[in-house]
Amino acid sequence: MKSEPAKSETAETPAEYLGDLISPISGGRVPRHVAIIMDGNGRWATQRGLPRAAGHRAGTENIRRVIERFADHGVQYLTLYAFSTENWNRPQREVRALIRLLRYFIRRELNNLHRNGIRLRMLGHIETLPEWLQQQVRDAIELTRDNDRMVLNICFSYGGRDDIVMAIREMMAEGVKPEDVTEALVARYLMTRGMPDPDLVIRTAGEQRISNFLLWQAAYAELYFTDTYWPDFGREDTDIALAEYGRRKRKFGGLLEEDLEEFREPSP
Repeated sequence: MKSEPAKSETAETPAEYLGDLISPISGGRVPRHVAIIMDGNGRWATQRGLPRAAGHRAGTENIRRVIERFADHGVQYLTLYAFSTENWNRPQREVRALIRLLRYFIRRELNNLHRNGIRLRMLGHIETLPEWLQQQVRDAIELTRDNDRMVLNICFSYGGRDDIVMAIREMMAEGVKPEDVTEALVARYLMTRGMPDPDLVIRTAGEQRISNFLLWQAAYAELYFTDTYWPDFGREDTDIALAEYGRRKRKFGGLLEEDLEEFREPSP
């Protein structure tokens, strides 16, 4: 797909400009949990003749405004796919750059997150990070643990299949009997335990796949794809995605009340 034109970092369109697009949000249909595959950093940089690392940094700096916008709309959980289990197969130079960006994000944003009531959680294999960064992550989680405005999950060294495999291993280690395994029980062993499943999964940069992200949890999530590269995904894009969610009819395999009319027996 052809990408959308680059947007100015300073000239963001206010929500009011969207008119009727924003009305479903004001009507109360806001997802509790939004998950985002932040894609397109490298292509964003290439289009500008910059190294890929510059795109990843621009994408990291974009996270703050997206967090703030979703929090303003009342989203309670925001999960960002920052680094997958498969990303370890990338060139080591890029892997090191992405690890440094996690450190950069925590150092740059931690106080702002804490001040704004955002609780930070990390999903994935944190033990794969350098020890000094593991400690920094643990300290950030501890500092924000009592915040209750929004939960921000950063998925780093995370994979959906791996999440399920780890859950199965943990159940087996605890001696769970096969006949006791239910969907609700499995959910309690996943890395997202204690959180609602995502209602909306957003992917930027034009690709239309979920790339091993929250495979179990996103079974009934609404999917929203945009051509906009992640560093350009701003307030207007956030509003449009939420407005689109507000227009969707979520049936979860059943029928809505209005769809049942044709099945009702006529009144005598």
